Amino acid sequence: MASRTVTLPDTDIDQLYTDFVADLERRIDDPAVDNNDLCRDTLAAIYFPDGIDARRLARDPSRSLATRATAASLDPRHITLEPEYYAEVDPPRFYRNKPLLWLWIMFDRSPLGHNDHLGFLLRRMLAHRIFRKCGENVKFFRNVEFSFGYNITCGSNTVFHRDTFVDDRGEVIIGDNVSLSDFANIYSHSHDILEINDVSLGRTEIGDGARLTYHSVLLSGMKVGRDAMVGTMGVVTRDVPDHHINVGIPAKTVKVKDRS
Repeated sequence: MASRTVTLPDTDIDQLYTDFVADLERRIDDPAVDNNDLCRDTLAAIYFPDGIDARRLARDPSRSLATRATAASLDPRHITLEPEYYAEVDPPRFYRNKPLLWLWIMFDRSPLGHNDHLGFLLRRMLAHRIFRKCGENVKFFRNVEFSFGYNITCGSNTVFHRDTFVDDRGEVIIGDNVSLSDFANIYSHSHDILEINDVSLGRTEIGDGARLTYHSVLLSGMKVGRDAMVGTMGVVTRDVPDHHINVGIPAKTVKVKDRS
């Protein structure tokens, strides 16, 4: 079933959200703008509507240590994210993305992040700059997380529902019209059974029109075929052929869709 198209009753507010995202987009793409500063100042305006100077507040000895630490943490240069500890991180590519990743994460945790209308606009704009490639009309609900972002290729009209996780330490390719349900986990790395620090990177693929349903897990190097489906809690340890419905741990075929 296709999603409903939902519009806002107040066109002035709709335009306000569009202008907000367009202004961010313009400044992100401006080579004269440091995106770390842009991220910090945008988050300061979201979390402290009085328009505080986060850089100054972080260094103001008259303020509490908790307030100063909060202000400092709005700046992506003053925080660390788990993926930057991974051995295979490409620092120049990651640190180019980091301000946009932090803006995405902290937007989602703010009151604004619960506004799906605005959230779709903002996250889609950021994904076009974070991913290796991102198609048109992709929907990202709240709390979607990635590792690096730059190893993800995503087609058009795909939906990432709440709390989806995409591990792109290796490579992840997602087709058109894919549905990733709440808490689906997609991996592109694995650890040796004996040596935890022996990490192998894979290429994980999801074909056009495929569905990963609630809490399903796609392990590194696996491929889910076109129009295939992985059932709730399914763990994919082998490729899922086109049109097959796989369920269970490990996921196995229980039905093939009849598209004749």
